[in-house]
Amino acid sequence: MSDCADLHSLFDHCRSIRVESGMFIIYDQPSFMGNQYFMRRGEYSDYMGMTGMNDCVRSCRMIPMHTGSFRMQLYEHFDMEGEMMELTNDCPNLMGRFHLANFNSCNILDGHWLVYEQPNYRGRHYYLRPGQYRSFSEWNGTNSRIGSIRRLIDV
Repeated sequence: MSDCADLHSLFDHCRSIRVESGMFIIYDQPSFMGNQYFMRRGEYSDYMGMTGMNDCVRSCRMIPMHTGSFRMQLYEHFDMEGEMMELTNDCPNLMGRFHLANFNSCNILDGHWLVYEQPNYRGRHYYLRPGQYRSFSEWNGTNSRIGSIRRLIDV
C-alpha cells in the first residue's frame, strides 16, 4: 500500500504478484535500486518470465495518482544544458520526433513518467517523478539513450 525500501524482511522469494489497485515500480535491489519493472492493477502469475527478473523483489515504490497535466523537459547535456525538448504527451519514438536519442538530463515539471531505452515502449525502463535529474545516473540509467516516453496514467 506504500513504498517499501526493504522487502527482504517480509519474504525471501517472490514467484507471483497481484496488484489490487494503483501502480507500482518493483526493484530487484533494496532502497529502490537495480532493475525496475512497472506494474499496474492485475495479476502477474509469471512476472519472472515476463520481466526477465529473478525471484528477488527487494523494494517497491507506489506511484501516486496524478490527475493534472503532464510536462517534462529533456536536455541534450548534463545539468539541464544544451538543446531542450519539451513533452506533454506520450512519445513512442524520440529519434523520429526530435532527431536525437541521447538525453543526459531532464526536468519533470508535472506528472509521473516512464522512459524506455528503446522506441515503442520497449527495453529497460526507468520511473521518473517530479524533480530535476541532472544526469541519467540520477534516474539509475546505465546510459543516456531514451527511445520512448510514456505518461503514467492509472486506468
